[in-house]
Order: sequence, then C-alpha cells, then structure tokens
Amino acid sequence: MSTVTRATLAEQIYDQVGLSRHESADILEDILERMARTLETGDTLKISGFGTFSVRQKGQRTGRNPKTGVEVPILPRSVLVFRPSQLLRAHVNGQSDGEIPPEGDEE
Repeated sequence: MSTVTRATLAEQIYDQVGLSRHESADILEDILERMARTLETGDTLKISGFGTFSVRQKGQRTGRNPKTGVEVPILPRSVLVFRPSQLLRAHVNGQSDGEIPPEGDEE
C-alpha cells in the first residue's frame, strides 16, 4: 500500500488533464488552500461522492496523566472530522457498484 502525496496527485492531474506539471501543481495547491480556508472559517466542506469535512468544537475537560495519576485540565479545541459518503464506504468495502448492504447482513 502506498501513500498518496501532493506530488502524486499533481502528476495525475498532469496525466489526465494535459496541463503542464507546474500548472497541475498550482491547481492542486489552490484547491487544498481553498479547502483549508473553508474549514478555518468553521464552514462544512462537502465533496459529493467522497465525503464531508467539518470542524467540531470540543469543550474543556479533565484528563489524567497515566503515569502519575495527576488530574490535568484539557483545554477546549477544534478538531477536524471526516465522514465518508456511502459511495466511498461501498467502494472501500469492495462494492464497486455503490450498492449498500442491508443493516445486520454481515458475513
């Protein structure tokens, strides 16, 4: 299994669209920058057939240091959440036609 990188994505844009490598890399960077800006503002980002990215706020809570057992406050923070679409889930599970199995029908 290999990791998908910016370079491999830019190369695929180059291969499939036919732009120069430099233009392909610029397009990819622009898309990623727009995605990041959207999430920074707290908006939801939905890519049809792929999934939804959203930012969730976590409140302050008390945690415990596992080594010493001392309680420490965990400050409020924002976390990025990704929910895959049903099409992506089906594809990952080997159901390339997008058919979703009925609930409770596990093998």
